[in-house]
Amino acid sequence: MTLQLAPVPASPRAFGALTGANPDGLLLGLAPALTPSGIDRSPSFFSGFATEPLVLARGLLVLADITATRYFQYVPTTMRDPVLTANGDRLRAESFSACNSVYARLDLLGAGFDGGDIAHGTTNVDLGQGSRSVLSAVRRAELLHLDVGARGAVLATPTQHSAERPVNMPDRWVRALGNVAELHGRMVPLATLTAQEARAFLSAVPPATANGRTAWLAPAPSGVRVASRPVAGAIAVPGLHRLSAAKRLLPHLRGATVYGAPHTETGAVAVVFELPHARLTLGLTAEAWRGHSGEGALLAALAGDDVVADAELVSALLAFEPAIDADGLAKAAGISRARADGAIAVLAASGRVGWDLADGAHFHRELPDDPTRIERDGPRLTAARALVAAGRVLPSAGDGSSGEPRSWIVRGGESGGTGSTARATGENIVRLGDDEQLVCGCAWGLRHGTGRGPCKHVLAVELARASQRTPGITPATTLKQPAQAPTPKEQA
Repeated sequence: MTLQLAPVPASPRAFGALTGANPDGLLLGLAPALTPSGIDRSPSFFSGFATEPLVLARGLLVLADITATRYFQYVPTTMRDPVLTANGDRLRAESFSACNSVYARLDLLGAGFDGGDIAHGTTNVDLGQGSRSVLSAVRRAELLHLDVGARGAVLATPTQHSAERPVNMPDRWVRALGNVAELHGRMVPLATLTAQEARAFLSAVPPATANGRTAWLAPAPSGVRVASRPVAGAIAVPGLHRLSAAKRLLPHLRGATVYGAPHTETGAVAVVFELPHARLTLGLTAEAWRGHSGEGALLAALAGDDVVADAELVSALLAFEPAIDADGLAKAAGISRARADGAIAVLAASGRVGWDLADGAHFHRELPDDPTRIERDGPRLTAARALVAAGRVLPSAGDGSSGEPRSWIVRGGESGGTGSTARATGENIVRLGDDEQLVCGCAWGLRHGTGRGPCKHVLAVELARASQRTPGITPATTLKQPAQAPTPKEQA
């Protein structure tokens, strides 16, 4: 396992140049590294022993298994390169499946280590065959030493050790990390399982080679059971086989919590498994063929004129906090909480902020800063800003409502599905629904609804509404909707 500390120059915008950013991925070099006290040219994350060696070994193997698996039309791959962040009180190792539909994070809490202090910074991890061999051979009473620093990283037991090559991080992981932060930030706890219930649930999960059918976690006299069809009070878990890698940790489970949207229909879910001095979080998209990198979950949050400037201000205040205090961050930056939330969304889009379901808060990880990422990864947002700048967003003449309009006409782009006149003139009608969410009758809206983030017409209306309220204020968050990834063809 090779861990590379993320170098950070004096200017965050120059970060990508020192890391060797390229179209195929982001290469995170060993030194210098960012710490709360400045740049460290001889970095050290941690050197010490695991108090729960089996949890550490099997937890890292779970991440390696997930990263090396394509769950949609099962195909094993050779990818094994989680991202690791040190937050002072814990180490976080994160990865995605090869199909990008599963997000996995292993949180190793401070009590799980002995004989060393956890520092601050971000690395890239390569779990190659040598590391897997060492981790697979670890026994309960055996010592497991982890050393991460200027020499790279070394896993060692009394009889074996491994140290491996640098790796690149896939560029789409950055997009996916941002969407995961937004999706998980919307989730609420749906069920809490005891250790016995969690083991029974995980034991019922089919193997990774199974199909991607939805299963339901249903209440039962003994706690919970896995059902093949919906029943009263059941929680839908799409592509249940995508949780199969966690079975390595069955003997260590101390409980689990299932998270999802505050409703019962099928959608993205996450499961947090409680372990001795550790937690494993697995996030699943709504379908096995849908990847996190295409969710579009952050588009609404990024729709603001000041979000990029606010993000630069807020990023200077981050110091690898394990739980970010958004109110304190807004106060320190001298901006409103709404603007701070928009700034955090921009940082999430660059992979520099994540969301911890167990803590209910964002956390800081540092990755190369790319100011062009929002426009490159959000063409709908770029198109929406062009529509507003061209004056193509107008209140509907037939609205008839007092105060703020309830419907708008957006001229330009593909024509909508709101009537023959709209199709002929290229006009699209955007309306406020009964739930105060904007809906559009364009071809995108009719085909996807709210399942893949807002269309460019809805984004344009939200931008126009925000500018009419108070210039410089981040748009309201009425667009926080379930998101959906592209089809396999679009994702490719």
